Amino acid sequence: MNLVRSEILKIRTTNTWWLFGLGALVTLALAFLVNAVNANFSLTTAPPTDGLPEGQAAQIEAAASELYQAANLFTSGQYFGLLFVLLLGIILVTNEFYHQTATTTFLTTPQRSVVVLAKLVTAALFGALFWLVTTVLTVPATLLYFSAKGWDAHFGDWDITRAILLNLLAYVLWGIFGVGFGVLIRSQIGATITAVVLYLVGTTAANLVFFLLQQQFGWDWISKLAVIVPSTASQLMISGTELPGNPPQWVGAVVLIAYAVVTGAIGTLIMRRRDIA
Repeated sequence: MNLVRSEILKIRTTNTWWLFGLGALVTLALAFLVNAVNANFSLTTAPPTDGLPEGQAAQIEAAASELYQAANLFTSGQYFGLLFVLLLGIILVTNEFYHQTATTTFLTTPQRSVVVLAKLVTAALFGALFWLVTTVLTVPATLLYFSAKGWDAHFGDWDITRAILLNLLAYVLWGIFGVGFGVLIRSQIGATITAVVLYLVGTTAANLVFFLLQQQFGWDWISKLAVIVPSTASQLMISGTELPGNPPQWVGAVVLIAYAVVTGAIGTLIMRRRDIA
């Protein structure tokens, strides 16, 4: 517990956490605005399904429901919010090497596994904090917006509650990813740039590859494999309703948990064996 407090203090004494927090709030506002406009269009206009394949038309119709749009608004800001939590997890590790405090840290606590565990817990706590702040803002905003429009936000329904809770799980797990990533790449600049590129560009590229493969071979199951991309799994988790042709939300949760376990274990093993000096 003392190590966790120490890790939290290290973050609080830098400008990093509130800069990431400010960035998360700005992107949250933009995401909520975009989602609100999209909800207004989807719930007031007949979905354009003419001429589309049956599966794609069914997805569009399912997305044009109050439940789906409400869940989307309640969890606004997840995409960039997870990126900031990922970067915060990276900073927790790379700061030790950037400021050359790693040797002191491991001399004070020779059990490296315990140090890594404290960093994992701290990253998870900050992930939960980011989720709490964003959720406290999006829930009343969504309720007010839906009330003004005369729509039912379904707040309290299990589908909405599940989306919000799975969003919490996503924030926690992405913090853990960050710690594992920071262990793999000790350079603070190198780790942050690589993470941002992989998150923003890699996600799009991976989804494009799955789409092209599905178009090439005509096998619908190929498009479902996109859930193995962590950011895609996160988005699947917060959908208020299951979209036809997509895996259920629990699959996204299982994928993220698997990534968290693997990255946490690998990070611990590397840190235990690596030469810190």
